[in-house]
Amino acid sequence: MKSFLDKIFFRSNNLDYVSQNIKDLSRKKPIQKIFEAVNSHSLDSEIRYVGGCIRKIIIKEKVDDIDLATNIEPKNICDALYKNNIDFYESGKEHGTITAMIDEYKFEITTLREDIFTDGRHAKVKFSKDWKKDASRRDFTINSIYSDKDGNLFDPYEGKKDLENGFINFIGNADIRIKEDYLRILRYLRFFLNYSKQAHNAEINKKKKINIGGISKLSKERLIDELQKIIKLPTLEKLSKDKMSLELFLIIFPELKNVKIFSQLNSYYKDLLKENDFIFLLSLLVIDDNDNLDYFLYKYNISKKDQKRIKIIDNFYKEKINSKTFTANNLNKVFYYYGKEATIDILNHRIFKSKRVDNSLKELIEYYENSKVLVLPVSADSLMKKYEIPEGKLLGEKLKKIEEEWIKNNFKITSERIKEIIQFHTN
Repeated sequence: MKSFLDKIFFRSNNLDYVSQNIKDLSRKKPIQKIFEAVNSHSLDSEIRYVGGCIRKIIIKEKVDDIDLATNIEPKNICDALYKNNIDFYESGKEHGTITAMIDEYKFEITTLREDIFTDGRHAKVKFSKDWKKDASRRDFTINSIYSDKDGNLFDPYEGKKDLENGFINFIGNADIRIKEDYLRILRYLRFFLNYSKQAHNAEINKKKKINIGGISKLSKERLIDELQKIIKLPTLEKLSKDKMSLELFLIIFPELKNVKIFSQLNSYYKDLLKENDFIFLLSLLVIDDNDNLDYFLYKYNISKKDQKRIKIIDNFYKEKINSKTFTANNLNKVFYYYGKEATIDILNHRIFKSKRVDNSLKELIEYYENSKVLVLPVSADSLMKKYEIPEGKLLGEKLKKIEEEWIKNNFKITSERIKEIIQFHTN
């Protein structure tokens, strides 16, 4: 009876668009399978969409992840998935989250919860069957919207209204919400940049400033994950133009003053922003004249692979940049030693850092995108067979000399020149 009354009491007046798009989403076979699995566990079991996917449908954004909430406990979620031959893993089981996988879809299914203890980083929870209490522990009203598979919204904190009007409101007391998890300061910034149509709330600003020191308690991984989401926002321009947002961002990430380069983006730059991944965009922010790069990479535990990628760009730009820098030979050297990705990174980096779009650089990007990796035209085996050179130190020296000559001459060398090099060294 309680569940039924909850549904009536918290039912929202739906937009036709929202309801229809949720229904369309629910028709996808993997999603049908998840709902059927959980609902079949018992007569009382229930599962709803929650959070980001509903928020994105309301605001007409692309849904790229699906979070679900249910009133059954994690062990029962696992049982239901297992009985229906659905793959899953339990890495978030302690906090109530089971991740199910069907085809290319990934679903995070979380049991309704109540917080019994928080320390600004982690929360100790107990499982619940109360949808209102689950909603009350969430951060913002716009993230506390639920929907059943038929598109009926359950919105106890009027998140849909806030979203449509461009208000970013904490649920309940902002100070309490922030102290529960200091990452919410950065999440507020992200949602403000993406959805706000209003000025900053003075009281919220006050609470953010009071609690900003709590950011230092958070793991670097969580901060980088949130930074990635911010940098990939289609509304990133707003960050440099909004004084309060920029101030908050630079308090948290003081090494990223280059974020101002995103203040004025034409359509070409915006497309580049969408096409490029986070590590490249991060390189735009950390490579500057202040030598912040090594410190930032160390501070935030950036992977060795990603460090190498950023440092290739940095090393190229440590040389004086002028019209002679982007010669075919210089770029071909990068292409040969580091590959296609590094070469295109360097060219895109130059385009972003320029006041205007250089068409010649665009042409070079297209050229390298369609080019095959450069390969030395001779091998150790071919030299051994053709010139009867035995394997050993001398063979290596000859290969090295040929390679140097080939690179020096813009990756061109004749067979006659190879022969001359061989004969010179032989004699």
